[in-house]
Amino acid sequence: MAPLSGNKILATSRRPGVLGRMACSLSFLLALFLAPRAAKSADEPTLEYQVKATFLLNYTKFTEWPPSAFASPTAPISICVLGEDPFNGALRQILEGETVGARRVVTQQIRQAPPLHTCQIIFLSGDQRENLKKLLPQFGPGVLTVGEGDGFLRAGGMIAFVIENRRVRFDIHQTAAENAGLKLSSKLLSVARSVEK
Repeated sequence: MAPLSGNKILATSRRPGVLGRMACSLSFLLALFLAPRAAKSADEPTLEYQVKATFLLNYTKFTEWPPSAFASPTAPISICVLGEDPFNGALRQILEGETVGARRVVTQQIRQAPPLHTCQIIFLSGDQRENLKKLLPQFGPGVLTVGEGDGFLRAGGMIAFVIENRRVRFDIHQTAAENAGLKLSSKLLSVARSVEK
């Protein structure tokens, strides 16, 4: 059941044109409301992290970065995972072949705050919770910060994954994103569990 749900979400996210955007938005909403939290397996990503990986891809499509966030006009949108990688290959698989405009969408794992222009989204895994207040100010403008749990926004993060009724949801701190020079689409804001200003 878990792989089937993940594959449906993945398949609809790759359709081109207007139909593709509608299907992507639909899969985004379906993932919000239909994906239960699954038990973690040692050799494959859980459904929870397959859904979170899909969300991260969709965030690239519903976020507008300033040109200064990239090293060049054709530089990729890089989703960086800081700390332990809970996706276990799911993020790399979902991003394979994906583009937003002229930019490829790629992922990399990092162990410390990256140099300027290296990451456009940074996902801080759960093992970084104790260091959030120290880490978040190091990322600078043009970086969308995504983490887990209710405390992530209070620490200065922009999007926080939360589990509600065994479903993956997310909260947004809109002002934090705007202060970093990012514009979040109204479509993204409308499907968030809550939006702080």
